[in-house]
Amino acid sequence: MKKSVLLVVALLVSSFSFSQDERLTKIDEFLSYLFENDKFMGSLVIRKGDSLIFKEAYGFYEANRGLRANGNTKYKIGSVTKTFTATMIMQLVEAKRLRLETRISRFFPKIAMASYISINDLLQQRSGIMDYVNADETFKEKLITGESQEDLLERIADYDAIFEPGTKHMYSNTNYYLLGCIIENITKKSYAENLKELIVDKIGLKNTYYTTEKTDVSKRESYSYLYNGSTWEQFPEWDNSVAFASGGIISTPDDLSLFISSLFSGKLVSPASLDQMKKIKDGYGMGLMQFPFGERRFFGHNGKIENFNAVVGYYPKEKLSIALISNADVYNQNDIMLGILSMYYKMPFPFPEFTKLDPDEIKPLLGVYNSDDLPLQIVIKEKNGELIAQATGQPPFPLTYFKDTTFVFQSAGVEITFGLDSFVLKQAGMKYKYTKN
Repeated sequence: MKKSVLLVVALLVSSFSFSQDERLTKIDEFLSYLFENDKFMGSLVIRKGDSLIFKEAYGFYEANRGLRANGNTKYKIGSVTKTFTATMIMQLVEAKRLRLETRISRFFPKIAMASYISINDLLQQRSGIMDYVNADETFKEKLITGESQEDLLERIADYDAIFEPGTKHMYSNTNYYLLGCIIENITKKSYAENLKELIVDKIGLKNTYYTTEKTDVSKRESYSYLYNGSTWEQFPEWDNSVAFASGGIISTPDDLSLFISSLFSGKLVSPASLDQMKKIKDGYGMGLMQFPFGERRFFGHNGKIENFNAVVGYYPKEKLSIALISNADVYNQNDIMLGILSMYYKMPFPFPEFTKLDPDEIKPLLGVYNSDDLPLQIVIKEKNGELIAQATGQPPFPLTYFKDTTFVFQSAGVEITFGLDSFVLKQAGMKYKYTKN
């Protein structure tokens, strides 16, 4: 169900005027530059206190028809959903309908060590329950086809405990899937109904909801894309019921910035509950992470689903919230955020250079490569002066020139360094040697 689309490179008309603030003008120029160079599509909002100071979108939410995104385009936010789920759990705790010490055996007696795992362990990612999304290769097809809640809970019940609950931190989508089920069990309402009642209606969000329906562009819901060297190619859509309370919410940067600022200003939970959520241990609190930028510490969460990337952060001292969602990025989102914050705080940040190589330099690198270390064949092709890599059974991805004979695919943290009829692939601290056929 992939669609090849012609890329129309066009600057979007800004909905805000940045002429009074050089910082915001530069941020707009930076994101426009990334879009013009086929490195990014998405939307950014910056909010200071109650004032919205930046709101802009870049690119398309349906590239095949040339439908351009605006500030009301809706995107999947992935694991930023976890902050919403944690907030609803804390609301139920405040209403004395649940306790953080409650053992999950009350809800899931079949799960390994359920009588030792608390709600608090789920919130803090310290349960020892395996991540169902990454548990085994066979589950990847379920991301597309879906799986009923009953069957998925049976799958989770079959997992062995990885460690004793509370003793370690391990990020697992299973924890927040279970928390969503608990919310539904206690309230006797669906996760979508709880989200609307406990958060959306309470603070006036306009474009935030959970649905298991497929993307509907008539509602300005966006697809996600990969750039294949000449066109934006639609990324296969997943079944949203699998993501559920761990990663299934749809929203906008505008709503995310309002949500995080409302959370920190006491409109959703009490100061005591927020303090509990903010206590970071081994890099994670309760649905919150901490992002350092110099001496500043932002609280928030990031998320990835399909080829959407989302991040929302809040700096309490300045009451500054920032939300960025991309539906297509070739340039690493962490580096995009670094650029945005550097420009906002008037720190130097040169625009990256995207070099296209001479065909004669590219030609010796092309071919089919195999590895004894990894059971994935990788084909290296050329399109419009850029290298394109494609692993067996996976979508093609562009390789950006870095230096010497090294190329990168930044959004996935992939680095490839070519040698004579070979290359070394680095990702997530691992190295794999490939040889040309």
